Amino acid sequence: MMTRKWWIIVGIIVLAALWLGGTYNGLVKRNEAINGQWAQVETQYQRRFDLIPNLVNSVKGIMAQEQKVFGDLAEARTRYAGASSPEAKVRAANDVESALGRLLVIVENYPQLRSSETVQTLMIQLEGTENRISVERGRYNDAVKDYTVRIKRFPTNIVAGLFGFDERSYFQSQSGAENAPTVTF
Repeated sequence: MMTRKWWIIVGIIVLAALWLGGTYNGLVKRNEAINGQWAQVETQYQRRFDLIPNLVNSVKGIMAQEQKVFGDLAEARTRYAGASSPEAKVRAANDVESALGRLLVIVENYPQLRSSETVQTLMIQLEGTENRISVERGRYNDAVKDYTVRIKRFPTNIVAGLFGFDERSYFQSQSGAENAPTVTF
C-alpha cells in the first residue's frame, strides 16, 4: 500500500515539474518573440534612417533656407543611435518622425522639389518604409499583449513572478503625434 501512495506522490511531482517547465518555456518563447519583433521595428527604423540622408541631400540642393529641419533630423538620428533602451529609442524615433513630417510638408509646398525624380523616388521609398514601421510596431504591440496577458493569468502569474518575467512596454506614439506638422514660409 505504501508503494502505491509513493507512486501517486511521484506522479504528482512529475506532472507539476512538467507543467512548471512548460510554463517557463512558454514565457521564454513569448519574451523572445517580443525581442525579435522589436528587432524588426529597429530594422525598419534603420531603413528609414538610411533613406533620410539621401532625401535631405536631394532637398538641400534645392532649398538652403530650411536648415533647421535638416539639423533636427540629424540630431534625432544621433539620439536614436545613442539610445540604450526601447523606450529611449521610441522617444528618439518620435523626434525623427516629427522632423520628417516637417520636411515632407516643405517638399509638398515646393513644386520644383515635387517634380524632381530623385525626390519623388525617395519619397515613395520613405512612404513604404513608414508603412512597414507601422506594421512592425503593431506586431510588436501584439507580441507584448500576448506576453502580458500570459504573465498576468493564474496560475502562470506565479511562475512569472518566481522567475522574474516582468511586463514589457507597449510602443506608444508621443502626445500630439495625431496632429500634422505645420510649416510656414
